[in-house]
Amino acid sequence: MVEHDALSATREAYDAAAATYAQMFRDTLRDRPLDRAILGAFAEAVGASGDGQVADLGCGPGHITAYLDELGLAAFGVDASPAMIELARQAYPCLRFDVGSMAALNIADSALGGVLSRWSVIHTPPRELPVILAEFRRVLAPGGHLLIGFSASDDPSHPTQVFDHTVAPAYRWWPDHLAAMLRESGLTEVARMVREPQPTDRRQFRETQLLARKA
Repeated sequence: MVEHDALSATREAYDAAAATYAQMFRDTLRDRPLDRAILGAFAEAVGASGDGQVADLGCGPGHITAYLDELGLAAFGVDASPAMIELARQAYPCLRFDVGSMAALNIADSALGGVLSRWSVIHTPPRELPVILAEFRRVLAPGGHLLIGFSASDDPSHPTQVFDHTVAPAYRWWPDHLAAMLRESGLTEVARMVREPQPTDRRQFRETQLLARKA
């Protein structure tokens, strides 16, 4: 596995913040009906195309992996942070969680019915994102689905924008630009959900989730 400075720094930062992060985001779906809806649509799409395992990549403390399990998916989690994986294993001992990098997944070709990448690519430098998208396509079976979530940039003339994330430097993406990158990687967008920021949100960014399918 090739280690990048950005990956190492991000992993160390999340190791240090793991306990706080888990406490803050444990119930994150409770007040987010739109997120529950898109995850439900993702689960139905995976089921309609033949089921198969689903990888929650960048799973953090495992709460979303557990929700996918509740939706009836054979879900497991992968995260670069050993501390996050340890918390996930403690909280959900009946589920599988592995330490790993999205840039070099220890998953066989075409093995998965679905991939969830929920805000897990935001710390990836733009030049490195095509490698990760290629990995997503590699591990998906034909007809498999990817659901990728990210913070949207404000200006189509600047497809990526850096912002000061609490844990590590992060990037926002113009949605059409990231959708085009998915197409170049062999993944076709089939739907998207855009959530406008709420007045109480700390960051006034639009949140975008793209649902894509491997041919």
